[in-house]
Amino acid sequence: MHAADRDHRAPGATGSSRHESGEVVLRLTEEMLADGVADIRWALHDALITGARRVVVDVRDVEHLSSPAAASLLTAHRACRARGGSVVVRGANRRTMGLLRRTGLWRVLGLDGLDRSA
Repeated sequence: MHAADRDHRAPGATGSSRHESGEVVLRLTEEMLADGVADIRWALHDALITGARRVVVDVRDVEHLSSPAAASLLTAHRACRARGGSVVVRGANRRTMGLLRRTGLWRVLGLDGLDRSA
């Protein structure tokens, strides 16, 4: 779905799911990132408007996370942190981990199931 085609939908309609704990799981796809970061920004925005404290971004289906996409995660992290929560990256491949390390975001964002010292 392209940002121009989006009407303000519930998080479940954008590849995300909401949990009662205040956690939203957002599963990124290559399609969401194909035309830039507008779709991921909308998905993160939708998650944040619902009051999510913790956003888990599942990137296992994404071959390469761009720098602008990573910047969007940082923006979402700031909003979650203000609520006492965080943004967690799940399923990062070697290439994505390289980006997170080069930018220093591995220190800021949570990394689900990964050794942060490796």
